[in-house]
Amino acid sequence: MLLPMTMMAAQQLDLRDITRGVYRADGMRAVKPSADGESYTQMSNDNQRIVRYSFKTGKEAETLFDVKTATGARLESIDDYIMSPDGRRMLIQTETSSIYRHSFTANYYIYTIASKKLVPLSKNGAQQTPLFSPDGTLISFVRDNNIFLIKLLYDNAESQVTKDGRKNEVINGIPDWVNEEEFSNDRAVVFSADSKQLLWVRYDEKAVREYSMPLYKGLAPEREGNREYPGAYTYKYPVAGADNAQCSVWSFDIASRQTRQLQVPLDADGYIPRIKATSDATKVLVLTMNRHQDCLRVYMVNPLSTVSQLLIEDKTAKYVKEECVDQFIVTDKYMLLPSERNGWMHLYLYNMNGQLLRQVEQGDYEVSEVYGVDDQTGDVYYASHEQGATDQRVYVAHANGKRACLTDRAGWNSALFSSNYKYFIHSWSNLQTPPVITLCNGSGKALETLVDNKALQEKLAQQQLGTRELFTLTTSEGVRLNGWIVKPADFNPSKRYPVIMYQYSGPGSQQVRDAWNIGMSGQGAILEQYLCQQGFVCVCVDGRGTGGRGADFEKCTYLRLGELESRDQVEAALWLGQQSYVDKDRIAIWGWSYGGFNTLMSMSEGRPVFRAGIAIAPVTSWRFYDSIYTERFMRTPKENPSGYDQNPISRVGQLQGALLLCHGSADDNVHLRNAAEYTEALVQADKDFSQLVYTNRNHSIYGGNTRNHLFRQCVNFLKRELR
Repeated sequence: MLLPMTMMAAQQLDLRDITRGVYRADGMRAVKPSADGESYTQMSNDNQRIVRYSFKTGKEAETLFDVKTATGARLESIDDYIMSPDGRRMLIQTETSSIYRHSFTANYYIYTIASKKLVPLSKNGAQQTPLFSPDGTLISFVRDNNIFLIKLLYDNAESQVTKDGRKNEVINGIPDWVNEEEFSNDRAVVFSADSKQLLWVRYDEKAVREYSMPLYKGLAPEREGNREYPGAYTYKYPVAGADNAQCSVWSFDIASRQTRQLQVPLDADGYIPRIKATSDATKVLVLTMNRHQDCLRVYMVNPLSTVSQLLIEDKTAKYVKEECVDQFIVTDKYMLLPSERNGWMHLYLYNMNGQLLRQVEQGDYEVSEVYGVDDQTGDVYYASHEQGATDQRVYVAHANGKRACLTDRAGWNSALFSSNYKYFIHSWSNLQTPPVITLCNGSGKALETLVDNKALQEKLAQQQLGTRELFTLTTSEGVRLNGWIVKPADFNPSKRYPVIMYQYSGPGSQQVRDAWNIGMSGQGAILEQYLCQQGFVCVCVDGRGTGGRGADFEKCTYLRLGELESRDQVEAALWLGQQSYVDKDRIAIWGWSYGGFNTLMSMSEGRPVFRAGIAIAPVTSWRFYDSIYTERFMRTPKENPSGYDQNPISRVGQLQGALLLCHGSADDNVHLRNAAEYTEALVQADKDFSQLVYTNRNHSIYGGNTRNHLFRQCVNFLKRELR
């Protein structure tokens, strides 16, 4: 059979290219708005320079740092940078070594822009979370669980603020593993506005049980110290219902060196997810949450008197989402709080005395990103799903009650605003188009295109790519669900195709978006495009519990994780099986992390709709997972035993279809324990399965050739089982 000329010219995707990021879209790295409101800084793609650009034109204004011209210490390249508040200095980040999801150590250098002089921040070991004081004369950082202070006006003299920090016992100024992971934060220290006080959260984790993982010599990277015998990594990891670290807040008077404990009301098992400075030296904000995570409180604390005052209390049904903490904004005049108190995520503006000034916007839609509030005008900037869950646009809500959409193009829009809100960097994409990044004025008018990704589009045009489409379905229970589908380039509607269903399904997550970065490997569903070239149709459906559709849709899975999510994937498979182009007897499901958990739950839901499934790094019992995340949605095992008892292990006898399990042996998040206990249940239930364990790999399962190998095994498994 002769192929059309365009088909003959097209190329086939290579899996190794996909895992190497050959089709990854261009973006902008380490972009930071400057205090002047008229410029922003950005690191060059070759990691050699830091450049200041004009917000008005997008043109380069000056080079602030260049490894070739810096004097003093010599560097080959840099990883990131931190500007001082006065713009005279910066901290240059090098030799970064990742710890967990957000945290890392690095060797920092102090760079003085005028003199081009570069000196080490400290010569006594790598540092974490360095922070300039508001007046730019001090720098705090954490090393080995203790806080240190550098005085720039005293020849960079280094002093130690805390001395009780010890590994797996006490942490000062940075969160423990579970607080970092589940409250998306790696810093727990601030300066007061007058630069005279340091304030931090102290985590006493002595009562938290330890988890230990074996570490082997391995390769890429090779652990030379484990050549003769395996080593181990041991850290504190509280599982659901177990003891957490005890949190407290402390202040340090820099002049008198006096340390005080601040009187912040907190349950013995409560959380302090954030500490935030204000522009008033006598006021620091401390956010607390109870263990059930259904009550968020904001306290104003005086660092000298240690007295606290409750400003805001936000209670909601079931749980307060982590985003309410992460996107809480403080300015000189306002506090901006996201809240689901009326069933939808909306914004509430308070003054600094805790008085509610107004609900910023309202309607049956979700606010999805919070950019800030202009102190001069009272205008609030944010993104929302006002046009539907799969669409995100940027808005301004004026103090007079009027609102305006700043990005009127359908798809997925996000923004980075200048400090005075006169400009913003606008990123837009949709299912068909990789990100286009433009410079806009405060009204949304495009001033300059910064990144167009035309080269990527030309590269993809050479490939034999299929179509990407959004769709909706209604289950037999009357639930309307959103999905996307990728069909082969030579799709024949009269043919019946095997289908691969990708999903994540976790609370508040959203995989179905009119955006470029979708699919198991992102990059424009590039892995799904590869699978389509192998003869599959690829589908993703967001079931109940996912985000963008309000609290009722998202929180209906409360206390019963996996039940409705798996039911909806089965319902989606049944719906697909009714389509003329789908072979209902050749449908597979796969997912990673929560998606792996829901893969197993879906394959054991009771209705045998899946021929095969792949669970990568899955939770197999919520009793094995961490306290903050699990209890947010399930409460404790003691309070909710029946909810915890519904899991892949308890349902293993109902498992239908061929199964491939994949896990990293050094997964600090979803421990290999999950796979070990589940495979034992499979063996005792006499269920056949295949398994891959990747040496020394964490939850992301990457490094060297690892990701390429993982995906090749997955593809081969699917081709074999759905043949």
